[in-house]
Amino acid sequence: MDRFEEMRVFVRIAERQSFTRAADDLQIPRATVTNLMKRLEERLGARLLERTTRTVRLTPDGEAHYERCVRLIADMEEAEGAFSNLAPKGLLRVNVQGTLARHFVVPALPAFLERFPGIELMIGEDDRFVDLVREGIDCVLRAGVLQDSSMIGRRVAQLQQVTVASPAYLAAYGEPADPAALSAHRAVNYVSSATGKPVPLEFRVDGREIALVLPSAVSVSGAELYTGAAIAGLGIVQVPRYHVDGELAAGRLRVILADYPPPPMPLSVLYPQNRQLSSRVRVFAQWLRDILEEVS
Repeated sequence: MDRFEEMRVFVRIAERQSFTRAADDLQIPRATVTNLMKRLEERLGARLLERTTRTVRLTPDGEAHYERCVRLIADMEEAEGAFSNLAPKGLLRVNVQGTLARHFVVPALPAFLERFPGIELMIGEDDRFVDLVREGIDCVLRAGVLQDSSMIGRRVAQLQQVTVASPAYLAAYGEPADPAALSAHRAVNYVSSATGKPVPLEFRVDGREIALVLPSAVSVSGAELYTGAAIAGLGIVQVPRYHVDGELAAGRLRVILADYPPPPMPLSVLYPQNRQLSSRVRVFAQWLRDILEEVS
């Protein structure tokens, strides 16, 4: 094991706050992780980690060394990618919103893995806010405007959105002619995991965008629940068109306020700003952009 491996192990321990989770991520024995860290601290003559029975934390010396190691590892990966013809390889941990994964990502994965056989993908499915560093995730694919200033976003697509409601809801409340008529209506509110607040409905009126938060009997925090509540007649929602094509064709939902469309929903690959974009994340982000072009 060389010094680069020591740095790589140290960074993963610092981010995961655990020797065991770091060993699992790097797919090496825990004893090897422990020995590498012991050797690193002895060689530097400094204590980098404070160990307790529950967690591992950086010391002040460890924090300074961590920042240097992150930069050095990124520079090394960038240099290797620039001066070799080696294809990206290694474990790539990604997290994708479930509907996006099922509609776009998973069906196209065989072609990606055939093109980059050295990459091993570990895919998680979530709607929630994800702490990439602490959870050991390399990047996430998320819809919406970037909220977290500690993340860097690479835009990969723009999804057409529609405002919809069920026939049962429209029979009970009537169909609004314009956004001003929504004062007599209610929505299914989608609560953002990043802010804890309802995401407003947005409309383009006379060349400008307006945002409205309507009263709601039901609030949700998941995409499937959001659409399901609309189908059940619980209120108006705004969703990407692809997500409700089947429901629209079957008559379970209807587009309303078509003359006042919501803005497109941006799709972005997000990764921590303290990391240079690795070759694995770079090719994955470009691949997502390529497969999503047709729905933008």
